[in-house]
Amino acid sequence: MSNRGSLICLMLLLSLLLPFGVAHADEHCDFAEETIAIGGVVPLSAPGSVAGGIGMDWGFQQAVADINAGCGIRLNGANHRVRVITVDSEGVSEYGQLAVERLILQDEVVGIVGFYHSAVGLATMGMVERYRVPTIYAHPRNDWISASGIEAFEGQSARFADGTDYVFRTSPPSSIVGKIVTDWLVSLGAQDVVLILENTDYGHPAAAAERAHLERAGVHVEQLEIELGTEDFVPILSRLWARPKMPDAIRILVSGETSYNLTQQMAELGIAPTADTICVTNHLAFQSEQYWTTVPDGNFCAFDRVGTIPSLYNDLAKELDRRYQEDFGDILVSFAMEAYDSVWLMADAIKRAGFAADPAAIVVALETSDIDLSQGRYYFTYGGHNPELPADVPAYMWHQWPVPVVTVMQYFEQGQSALDAAVIYPEVYQTHGRSYFYPNGSP
Repeated sequence: MSNRGSLICLMLLLSLLLPFGVAHADEHCDFAEETIAIGGVVPLSAPGSVAGGIGMDWGFQQAVADINAGCGIRLNGANHRVRVITVDSEGVSEYGQLAVERLILQDEVVGIVGFYHSAVGLATMGMVERYRVPTIYAHPRNDWISASGIEAFEGQSARFADGTDYVFRTSPPSSIVGKIVTDWLVSLGAQDVVLILENTDYGHPAAAAERAHLERAGVHVEQLEIELGTEDFVPILSRLWARPKMPDAIRILVSGETSYNLTQQMAELGIAPTADTICVTNHLAFQSEQYWTTVPDGNFCAFDRVGTIPSLYNDLAKELDRRYQEDFGDILVSFAMEAYDSVWLMADAIKRAGFAADPAAIVVALETSDIDLSQGRYYFTYGGHNPELPADVPAYMWHQWPVPVVTVMQYFEQGQSALDAAVIYPEVYQTHGRSYFYPNGSP
């Protein structure tokens, strides 16, 4: 990576930030011959989100470099290098299963991190449970990713390997993300909302969660469904023109580059954003360079942001942002931060477990994590160390990082950097004192 020349200065910073006692980069590390292999599963080819996979793999490799610069993981008096073996899921369930099987049986990884698409997450959970491989799902949002550890899923009992749940998640479930977005729409007085969703294990549950929140508030909801990889959305968007009245808001629940195409065509046709219809696209809009290149008519679109916002970046997040901009010419994306943090979480748990070949001990260490990383302080409230979920706590809080930051952001100037975009909801995070910027400037 092009940032390696600044590694000496970086290590001084990391020695203050990170829990491994990172030393100066020029300090000699006497490494044992055996390395500790962690698997990384991401989409690196279509129909998966290629941008997502590239960003996550970048995060993996940044974490590896930083951990190894601090002499890796020390076990039984020896320093062990860490490496992440990245495999391509293509965003397809079956290929994700093959990737996980290869990592476990061929590469003999001691843990797995990453994942982008919910469909791949759902398809691989049973495998990591049966093979007893601690796994951190860093980006998928389907509620079942974490809930399956305490509730039966697809006919299999909870914790269906040996009574231990090997699945952890650090990204927020759809129910949490959906509530933030829909609470914002309700606060603006929206009464008629169209959800455009992808036909996947992310799209359907995400739409169900958001629809439930909206309908409880008395909002009328219509759903339109598309297939990932679609390039021409005129047929489905023409159904909006056929309505007697345009909706108050259109919410896009479509992942990957497909969301860019849909948002642009919707804006180009004058459907949204307009003075009467709010455009709410997905979190990839935060990649401002790519967004404006592919969605040049997308000014005034709002989008959900999963992950800490720039105004809350700690020193580590700021350093990662510097590196990411140096390598990609764009600002740091949340899924790169998720990937970076997931490698550190796994390495920290292996270190505290004291033995890389004891998966149950690594699970116990993960459950008792208490570590500050790029997105904040990581811990897990519910797990084997605290197995009783109160009646008012949803099942998805099991092995779930409980405090991910979820916000709604909005562009209000053409070509604007995401660093300058407004955080408009929740109010506690607002950066411009506004809950929405109307395209015509009216309140």
